[in-house]
Amino acid sequence: MAGISLEQARTIIRVALDKGHELNLKPLSVVVLDAGGHVQAFEREDGAAPGRFPIAHGKAYGSVMLGMAGSAQMARAEAQAYFMAAVNGVYGGQVVPVPGGVLVRGADGAVIGAVGVTGDTSDNDAIAAMAGIEAAGLQGEI
Repeated sequence: MAGISLEQARTIIRVALDKGHELNLKPLSVVVLDAGGHVQAFEREDGAAPGRFPIAHGKAYGSVMLGMAGSAQMARAEAQAYFMAAVNGVYGGQVVPVPGGVLVRGADGAVIGAVGVTGDTSDNDAIAAMAGIEAAGLQGEI
């Protein structure tokens, strides 16, 4: 199973930030995680709040650790708040279950990582993430 290469991670970040500019979004922060939840790459735009890293990381981390995208996590949190609270306890409060956490799958459907974007609305964050993922030739799951 191939993972997300550093070149692909850089493409994801560059294109996600470009998409943010195209859509006139607030300054974004973008993180790319590998299949084990480790940071592959991260960038925070000038003007983005300094606390954005843990939010971007939490969006991506929940996606990769649970094998479900941010929108699915949010639906699960709304339907089963106790479950997601327990999950967040298991992962030391590192899960941010909202859109903007995008699962990345390889050609065989296996999870190869996740992207977390934060800075604008969660839905806009997810749009920027998907633009980057697709530009890197990968498959994203919002």
